Amino acid sequence: MREINKIILHCSATPEGKDYSVETIRQWHLDRGLSDIGYHYVIQRDGTIDKGRPEERQGAHVRGHNRNSIGISYIGGVESKQVDGKWIPKDTRTEDQVCALEYLIEALMNKYPDATLHGHNEFSAKACPSFDVKEQYKHFIKK
Repeated sequence: MREINKIILHCSATPEGKDYSVETIRQWHLDRGLSDIGYHYVIQRDGTIDKGRPEERQGAHVRGHNRNSIGISYIGGVESKQVDGKWIPKDTRTEDQVCALEYLIEALMNKYPDATLHGHNEFSAKACPSFDVKEQYKHFIKK
């Protein structure tokens, strides 16, 4: 079993209000040369928690931090329409996604008690996951 010391939150960077399946994201990642979907879990807009890559396998979601992490992505993360040809980051989580993320984070933090919680933007110059993980989930942040 891998030693897990980070749980890293992402968004799929897909337009607000649109649904995308794990299989669709898997195909995007395969098209980019990955061996599978990069995330271990995907949170659908209705709060369904879909499994992606098995936890036992190293993910492909944050360069340099995949070996000992679990990657979770929620569907959404950008405005519904582009502005000047660019997607604008936005916290598009539905109430169901917020609840599902809370549930999954708690379960994973209990399973991996040494893990710390992070947003993708802590490791890369990206807006992902389009909200402040440290503020939203401060009750999970270890001092």
